[in-house]
Amino acid sequence: MASAKILVLSALVASSTASLAPLHYKTIPLGSVQPKGWIYDQLVVQMNGLAGHEHEFYELVSDTDWIGGDAFYSVLEEAGSYWFDGLIPSAVLTNNEPIKKKTLEFLNYVLDNQDESGWLGPEVNTTKPRYLWGRYPFFFGAIQLLEVDPSLTEPIVDAMHKFVALAHEMLVNGEGVDKWAATRWEDFVVVLQWLHDNHPRGQEELLVDTMKYLKWTGIPWEQVFSEELFPKSAVENLTNPFEELAWHGVNMAEGLKALGATYRFTHNDSDLEAASVGWDLVFQYHGRPSGIFAADEMLAGLEANRGTELCLVVETMLSGTFLYMVSEDSKYADRVERITYNALPATLTGDMWGRQYLQQQNQISAMNMTPNPFPSDGPESNIFGLEPNYPCCTVAFPKGWPKFVSSAFMVTPDLESLAQIYLGPFETSTVLAGDNHVTVTVDTQYPFGDVLTTTIVAEKAFLYKIRIPSWVENGTIAVNDAAAEGVTPEKGLQYVNVGAGTTVLVLDLPAAVIIEARPHSAVALQRGPLHYAYDIPRTEHVLAVDPHEHRAIDLQMEPAGQWAWAIDPNTAVFRKDGLGTALPSPIFDFGRPPVSLRVQACPVDWPLAGDIFAAPPPENATCTGPERTISLTPYGATKLRVSEFPTFESSIIVEEEMNYAFIEQQP
Repeated sequence: MASAKILVLSALVASSTASLAPLHYKTIPLGSVQPKGWIYDQLVVQMNGLAGHEHEFYELVSDTDWIGGDAFYSVLEEAGSYWFDGLIPSAVLTNNEPIKKKTLEFLNYVLDNQDESGWLGPEVNTTKPRYLWGRYPFFFGAIQLLEVDPSLTEPIVDAMHKFVALAHEMLVNGEGVDKWAATRWEDFVVVLQWLHDNHPRGQEELLVDTMKYLKWTGIPWEQVFSEELFPKSAVENLTNPFEELAWHGVNMAEGLKALGATYRFTHNDSDLEAASVGWDLVFQYHGRPSGIFAADEMLAGLEANRGTELCLVVETMLSGTFLYMVSEDSKYADRVERITYNALPATLTGDMWGRQYLQQQNQISAMNMTPNPFPSDGPESNIFGLEPNYPCCTVAFPKGWPKFVSSAFMVTPDLESLAQIYLGPFETSTVLAGDNHVTVTVDTQYPFGDVLTTTIVAEKAFLYKIRIPSWVENGTIAVNDAAAEGVTPEKGLQYVNVGAGTTVLVLDLPAAVIIEARPHSAVALQRGPLHYAYDIPRTEHVLAVDPHEHRAIDLQMEPAGQWAWAIDPNTAVFRKDGLGTALPSPIFDFGRPPVSLRVQACPVDWPLAGDIFAAPPPENATCTGPERTISLTPYGATKLRVSEFPTFESSIIVEEEMNYAFIEQQP
């Protein structure tokens, strides 16, 4: 079977073109986009937390493993590559010189120890088989270092081309593909496409051939994401027609970009269409109001007590950004923004010294769950700590925030236009076509506030674009103190012809409260990019302290108050009592966000499923006590929460006017 597949592929490769379809947008070099305001604080908190210190004590990425010892090679397989890829942008965007130095040491050690054959890793002069996948995150990191320091271009590109020649030979011979490489081949394709776009060195045909071999020796994502074969519910009782890891959540999160990457070398619009269909299927059948989808190892359906892995969160963010660059479809950027401002912070402690393996939409405790709601993961998967369940999320999560920041602004390939794709407080400096030096500063408390004030300084006129999210209602833009006018986006982007000199744009992007239908007749509430949840008061208990770092703890959380509420969603009123002043740090923790939804609620009988996790929301719930007004807070700040509620009809008349919209279940 394998040899037949190779023969078919060889025929396809022989008839292929060595060109790539152009991107609609490109990111600009790392460091060209800087975080401001609360997002800068978020990155500082992350670097003061586990991300900035784990190399000092965590054995999987301890710096002793790559300085003067053979253990370095083992971390290159996964942990070290993940750490390297995430810590480079984190260090650059916070100007953390010690971490910059560590990442450069890692890079130099890897390059200095590349085997003559081109291989990177320990599988030299041993009987250990050589598999390709663990090197892909390393290349992502190396590309970022090259962007920051162009003097590194030659050694990095030399090493990449040497490795590609070997990888191509291995793939032709049916080597190098284990079950992980078979599902994550798209990451290497994206690396190869960067090399093709920027430093091909006359090897375009080899690069495209390698892309094709990767695709056709890997999981057929066009079939996995087809309407016919895609699983429409939690998969533990379903028969998988593909290899087991095709339904693995993180693999699927990475695989979401596979057909976008395929389109670039096939030039077939059907690949972009299939990518769009797959994206929608994932969120229709497994999506969460927090923006992400559920997979507690494998795809987990729609139940609110099932889990979502932290690695899945950051990989979906990266896939959505790539798909936007390839397709210019704003639905990808809309969802990435929702995930970033909800699902990412929700699964980290406020100080970012602890992370979960799995988060839940309705998460009434974070502790050992026996019986266990997660069919394929351990009962401690939702505890906050250094390494609950598997270690991958400890080293992978740091890339979420900084890569989001780095992708906030993009340029068109001809450098004629600059676009703000993600909304928030950022600053960028870049050079557009015609040696046009442009600086853009965005002053805002978005997503907590609706107003963005953007100051643009340009040497020459150019076309500026700003993404207008799909949830905006009655948005306006004012240019240089002129009267505000309604936004008129094209493909989700507002176009502004900016002249030379200084231009000031004021965007007001209000939104209605969205009532989202969920299973069991439950509802979830959204406003703008933020999803809202009841933040359950909690008690905390330290389960373990790392012997080498007292701040690295395993933290159990238990509810310290009522959580079993039904709500009348039609009574929700948006409040912004704390806006206009400096936001607290860290912003994503109990009681910190300056905005809320007030809603009428009443206590109901809501049983447990097992001893310590919530059953599905009760249908036709009856109040067991008097109704009251409760406050819902942005989901990302909650660590214990209810966000999918049963409903009742309140007897209270809400005097404040509010716009509402109702949407069916995802997407």
